[in-house]
Amino acid sequence: MTFEVGERMSIEVKLETGEVAAALPEAPLTLEGAAVLHQMMRVRRQEWRALDGSKRAALVEEAATELGAMEHNAEGPSAIFSLFGHKGDLMFVHFRPDFDELQSCELSIARLAICEYLEPVHSYLSVVELGLYESTQKVFRALAADGIAPHTPEWERAVEESLARQREAMRPRLFPEMPPNRYICFYPMDRKRGEAKNWYQLPMAERARQMHEHGMIGRRYAGEVKQIISGSIGLDDWEWGVDLFADDPVVFKRLIYEMRFDEVSAAYALFGQFYVGIRCPAAWLGKLLEGEAPPR
Repeated sequence: MTFEVGERMSIEVKLETGEVAAALPEAPLTLEGAAVLHQMMRVRRQEWRALDGSKRAALVEEAATELGAMEHNAEGPSAIFSLFGHKGDLMFVHFRPDFDELQSCELSIARLAICEYLEPVHSYLSVVELGLYESTQKVFRALAADGIAPHTPEWERAVEESLARQREAMRPRLFPEMPPNRYICFYPMDRKRGEAKNWYQLPMAERARQMHEHGMIGRRYAGEVKQIISGSIGLDDWEWGVDLFADDPVVFKRLIYEMRFDEVSAAYALFGQFYVGIRCPAAWLGKLLEGEAPPR
C-alpha cells in the first residue's frame, strides 16, 4: 500500500535528514545465474597403476568422451584442472543453468567407471552472483520517496521489475562461458561477524562505499584476470566462492595481495583454502594420469 499525502511529506523530510535510510532493508539486492559446482578429486594411484594397460585405456576413453562432451555442453560448460600440491589431483568445475542440471552433471561423472579410482576430497556448491549495492540504494530510496513502504506488494513488484531489467542486461555475466585461460585459482570466503568487526552490522551505504573501492582494484587487472563470483550462503560452508582465471598464475598473487590492503579485505575478509590448477583438456586426461603435464 502507498502512503497518504501527509505520510508522503513525512517520508520526504526523513529522506532529506537521512532518517529513512535507517529504516530501509539492509540486505543488498543480488542477481543469481548459473549453478556452480567444484569437485576436487584425488587419484588412487596405487590402484590405478595396478590395472592392466588396456583396462586403463578403456576407462580413460569412456571418461574423456563424457568429459569432452561436458566441456562443449551448450547448456553450460565444464572444465578439468590439474591441481598443484597435496589438496587433490583434479578439479572439475561445472557451470549449469540450474541446480537440476548440475545434479545431472554430477551423477554423470559418478557413473563413469574411472570414478572407482578417484577419491573425492572436497567440493563446493554455489550460484553465480552479482551484488547490486549501488543500484539497491537508488531503487530503495526512489521507492521511499514515492511513499512505498518496504516489503509491501507494491515494493516487491517494483523491486522485481528492476531486477528483471538488470537480469536481462547482465545475462552474459550471470551465465558465463568457461574462461579459456590456462590457470585457475579458486577459494571460498566470508565476511567477518566477530565481536570487534561485523560486516553485517555496517550501514548499507558504508558497505557500498567499501565494495566500490574494492572493485576498483579488480578493474585495474581487467584483461589479465577473469573473475567469477558465486554466492553460497545457505548452500555451502562459506558465504562466497571466487574463481580467478589467468594465463600467468603470479597475477593471482599480485591481485590478492593488493586487495589485502583494501579496507573491506583488511578489516572484514576471511579466506578458506586456495586451489590452484592448470587446465587439462578432457582429451589429455589419459596422459595426465600417466604423469604427463597438460599441454601449453
